[in-house]
Order: sequence, then structure tokens, then C-alpha cells
Amino acid sequence: MPSLDSLQQMLATDPRDPFLLYGIAQEHAKAGDHAAAIQWFARCIEADPTYAYAYYHKARAHAAAGDVPAAMTTIASGLKAAAQSGDHHAIDELHTLRETLG
Repeated sequence: MPSLDSLQQMLATDPRDPFLLYGIAQEHAKAGDHAAAIQWFARCIEADPTYAYAYYHKARAHAAAGDVPAAMTTIASGLKAAAQSGDHHAIDELHTLRETLG
């Protein structure tokens, strides 16, 4: 995966590219910057509300930051988005995360 700097440079040409927004969020999550990761996952979801794994990883970032209620809300939204897009794998992952946190 490209570096955070590279992703941000690419984002300058298309600020609503969900793949780039997701990649930037993932880089922040890997660095342990959960607040920034949550913000970038939210931007990804805003750009593409059907991007089910953005919900999954946003929920994980909420949980890592100690905000399980926000994680559960994100999971519920992600389940709706995954159901609408027919992403059964994401549905399974989101259910598993909800059970883990519940």
C-alpha cells in the first residue's frame, strides 16, 4: 500500500475517491491514531455509503478508542449498507464484530 503522504497527494486530484479515503483511514488506524481513522472512515462512508468495510473498520477504531456504543451504532449502519449492496461477507464480519463487542 502507498504511504500516507502518497495517498494524500493522490487524494488532491480526487477528494471523494473512497478507495483513497479508506486507505488514509487505514494508515491512521495502523498508526494507532483512532480519532483520525474514525474521521477518515466517515469521509469514505460519506463518499460511498455502500463501502461496507469502511463501517467495519470505523467500528473497530471506535472500539479501540474505548467507545463501544459508537462502534455498535457504526456496525448497525454497516449492516444496513452491506445488506443493500448484497455484501454477505461484510455482513458476516460485522455480525462477528458485534458479537465480540457485545
